[in-house]
Parts: sequence; structure tokens; C-alpha cells
Amino acid sequence: MFVELNNIQKSFADGSGGVRKVLDGLDLRVEQGGFVAVTGVSGTGKTTLLNILGTLLQPDGGTYHLGGERISYDDEKQLLHLRNQQIGFMFQDFRLLPQLTAWQNILLPVMAANPAVRSFDNVSVKPWAEELTQKMGIEGILKQLPETLSGGEKSRVALCRSLIMRPKLLLADEPTGQLDSHHAAEVAQLLKTVNEQFGTTIVLVTHSEELANIALERYVLKEGKL
Repeated sequence: MFVELNNIQKSFADGSGGVRKVLDGLDLRVEQGGFVAVTGVSGTGKTTLLNILGTLLQPDGGTYHLGGERISYDDEKQLLHLRNQQIGFMFQDFRLLPQLTAWQNILLPVMAANPAVRSFDNVSVKPWAEELTQKMGIEGILKQLPETLSGGEKSRVALCRSLIMRPKLLLADEPTGQLDSHHAAEVAQLLKTVNEQFGTTIVLVTHSEELANIALERYVLKEGKL
């Protein structure tokens, strides 16, 4: 099993001196190459679950194994390696840096992982980046700044960036939440292509029934459990 969460617990302060339990004994299994959609009403903990999978948030209890390796939240070196090399993130607001071109935004994780590389022109993954941009159909916008791009174009740039390090796990948080129905359908098809052609394991959280329906498995998060 590639992703394995066992008895995950997570609570947050409720602002009145108490705590609110968001995840309560949650279990999740995802095979390598799987594609899982998690749905549920707002406030049920979908993004919390995704942040735990991305090692951005430490659970209060339970265990997390990725690729057979138990995640240790005390090992910052392991966590950095996972975030840089094994896990890709696609956010609802895309989080593209406005001062960088689309091409530079795509290559940004490579620069972050290799501080010795000081120029976007010298990265070793240029052939892979070019292949990604061709598959996403954005070769013609790579010199543009994010402010000049449509929502659909931004989503494609963000997806390329999330895949540039060839992650084994892609986490997508409401990736079509800011898109119209046409562009949302395009992103859904792109995620399906990434899963089928690259074998990337995908876990996404969404309110969209259309997006959830393209996944191989669906779960509903309710009362802290799937």
C-alpha cells in the first residue's frame, strides 16, 4: 500500500477555551497509481487531511506511512525530502509568484531543491518541463506573467509546477474551485491524464461532483472519518 493512514486524530482550539475534533480515528489506504477523491461539506476537515498527507501538518495521534516508510515528524530532513522530491501540491488559488513568468514558476521547485542552480536556464529538467508544457498545451504562454493568464492557463501552469519534480503523490486541494465549468472540465481531464499516463498517485479534495467522478475511488469525510 502506497499511502496508509491509521487512526489519525487532529483537533484545533475552538476559540472559547475548548477544542474541536476535526479528524477522529481516520483511516485511508491508497494503492500506488491510485486516484482518490474526498468529498464532504465545508468544515469537515478535507484540507486538514490533505495537509497531513503533505506533511505540512502533524496529526495529534495515529500513524502515516508513505511508500512503506513511516513518517517521522521529528525528522525535518525526511520531511523536506518528501515535500521536495516525493509530493506535489496543487492549490485552489494556484499560488503562482506574480514576478515570475509561467516558465519560471514551473521550474521554481527545481531551484528550491538545488540552491547551487542560480539560473532558470541551467536546470537539468528542461526536457521534462518542455514535455509537460506540451502535454498541457501551454507552450505559447511560458514567457507571460501570471496576471496576463486566464484561470484555465494558471491551473495548467500550477499543474506543471506540481509535477516538475516527478512526485509519486500529487495532492490537489479544490483545484477547480475558482474555474468556470469549461476550464474545470479541462483540469479534470488533465488530472485523469496525469494519473493514467504518468502513474502518479492522486488524492484530491473537492466539492465538485463532476471532478470527484473522474477518480477511481471516492470517499466522504464525515464526523472525522472516511
